[in-house]
Amino acid sequence: MDARAEPLANKRLRILARASFFWGFLIFARLISLQIFRHDELLKLEQQQQDREVEIQAPRGVIFDRTGRPLAMSLPVDSVCINPLRVPDLTLAADLLSRVLEIDGDVLLGKMASAVDNHRGFLWVKRKITPEESARLRSYNLDWVEFRTESRRFYPKDTVGANLLGGVDHVEKGNAGVELSLNEQLEGKPGVMRTTSDVKQRVVDLQIFTDPQPGKDITLAIDERIQHVAEQELAIGIARTHAKTGSLVVMNPNTGEVLAMASYPSFNPNIPPAPGETLETRTNLPVSSPFEPGSVFKVITLSAALETTNIRPGTIINCGGGKMTLFKRVIHDHHSYAALSMADVLAKSSNIGAINIGLRVGENNLYDYVRRFGFGKSTGIPLPGEANGRLRPLKQWIASSIGSIAMGHELSATTLQLAQACSVIANGGMLVKPRLTLKKQPSGNVIEPVAEPVRILQPETAITMRQMMEGVVLHGTGTKARLDGYTSGGKTGTAQIYDAKAHVYTHKYNSSFMGFAPLNNPAIVIVATLNGTALMGAEASAPVFKAVATAALRFLDVPKDLPDFVVKPDNVKPENEKTPVNDLALADLGGAGNPLDDDEQPTQIAGAGPGSAPAAQAPTVPNMTIEVPPVLSKAAVITGPPTPNFSGKTLRDVLEQSAALGIQVEFTGSGLAAAQQPAPGTPLRQGQRNRVQFAR
Repeated sequence: MDARAEPLANKRLRILARASFFWGFLIFARLISLQIFRHDELLKLEQQQQDREVEIQAPRGVIFDRTGRPLAMSLPVDSVCINPLRVPDLTLAADLLSRVLEIDGDVLLGKMASAVDNHRGFLWVKRKITPEESARLRSYNLDWVEFRTESRRFYPKDTVGANLLGGVDHVEKGNAGVELSLNEQLEGKPGVMRTTSDVKQRVVDLQIFTDPQPGKDITLAIDERIQHVAEQELAIGIARTHAKTGSLVVMNPNTGEVLAMASYPSFNPNIPPAPGETLETRTNLPVSSPFEPGSVFKVITLSAALETTNIRPGTIINCGGGKMTLFKRVIHDHHSYAALSMADVLAKSSNIGAINIGLRVGENNLYDYVRRFGFGKSTGIPLPGEANGRLRPLKQWIASSIGSIAMGHELSATTLQLAQACSVIANGGMLVKPRLTLKKQPSGNVIEPVAEPVRILQPETAITMRQMMEGVVLHGTGTKARLDGYTSGGKTGTAQIYDAKAHVYTHKYNSSFMGFAPLNNPAIVIVATLNGTALMGAEASAPVFKAVATAALRFLDVPKDLPDFVVKPDNVKPENEKTPVNDLALADLGGAGNPLDDDEQPTQIAGAGPGSAPAAQAPTVPNMTIEVPPVLSKAAVITGPPTPNFSGKTLRDVLEQSAALGIQVEFTGSGLAAAQQPAPGTPLRQGQRNRVQFAR
């Protein structure tokens, strides 16, 4: 080697050694920085990339009926997610997934492209898919598709109890009905699981840190069999009467347990809401939709009279020949009665008779007993959206309010409140709180605190009212509610629906029937209400009561207290004497202004036709005078309005036209009006009815 080259080579070797040492030092320093000084930071980043904490959804509790039949349960289902960064062809993937899972392919493609642009490695495709969709997608064996197990709420009885049960959202939190009000007990507590994934986002390890705690099972007082029949018969009644909505409650009057709570219209909670579906479809009407009860409220008026006056079932009550004037307010009864016994005032549903009884009771006593029966306040049942109803404080009553209240107007109540009130008569005078759940749950947990019954009527008063309510079914307005094999009692009710825009009462009605069976030891109370029908409670709701009561008594194995075929009692009218079916609480009234509209300035209904002006404020009740026309003899002939021509009209049209004119109609058959008596144009005598024959 050249002598001059050796020093140069050594110099280069030293430079290389120094550079290597410096490079090694940098690497060592970097390692120290990464492994010591930034260890925690880098470990956290590594865990974020490979480890993930996943919430384990807790199974939601099962909702059972009183016999152990499941009404709502949660089942494991597959949900589909993908890593868009690993999808080889976004367009092809979106097309395939959209066809298998029946979703919008263009929307999915847009979400996938956005995820790729933002470097997101996770995207839900469709959650809680059907078993058929899962099987089809799994058959493709796509390594970029991941299946995750989630829970889906399932209602095995479909529409049965839907409005009562409510539903859950996509994370299984209750959003209506029992699912919402008892969500705390049903939902449970989620667990926590940690997963470790490789570079291809495949799970290589998992560890459960906290086990999920399932929600508690809940047993309702509802009997699924009675609930099914209640919804079925309510729907039949709606179709038969062309009503708009309806509600029905079946209660045990002794315990307050609600055996059925039906609403119409209803829905299937297994199916998502359809576009344009109204809120009314998913509303629990028996607790959230108050209405003016009408003549069923006469039960409360007469109960108060038995407790606070010397009036008894046989006491003769002045009925004014079908007309009276109460503080310039002209009130027409639906039948022209000169006088009736107290029992017949209830059986025939005389408005004027009820008003005169209410006047004997007095404002203070009547208000006190209305409050005692639970009106004007919620029942406290654990359901969302329960309405209080409306009952004005006594200081806001006007002079004629006592007349309105006595026959079920100027206040509003829910179907559940009416069932609670009817239970007082059925159980011997005790106000019981309606119960949604059984007192003893299988798990031992207490859902509803036990509320002790409160006595509000003397036992003898309740027994007397039961007997009078039996008369309603045997020979009064409620004969269509009479049961085969069981004694029963009840009361029909029909209240005109108020049009808030036109400020008049319409000729559409809230038609109700509330009753109980058997008579001496009632096992059930049923209240059925059909809203927006042209028929009276006797025609609209009484048949619904009969059908539901017959089935409920059979399901509950209640012994019959009558033979299946009985001879009519002696006090039943002969066949040629028609049973009254009209129980309209505001017959012939169409006054201006609804007393329920304004708490501060209550409006008195006055006059006898649409557009009538409100009467001036009358003096207080103690100064009241009542004008009663002399009773007409049978020989007196007083002509009324001419008979309209009903030919070719439907039953609804005939009822609407006759109600508008104040004409009483009896009808037979079905279809269109084919014949009538008297003939069209014939002047009607006072109290005379028009008989119409319908044919197809």
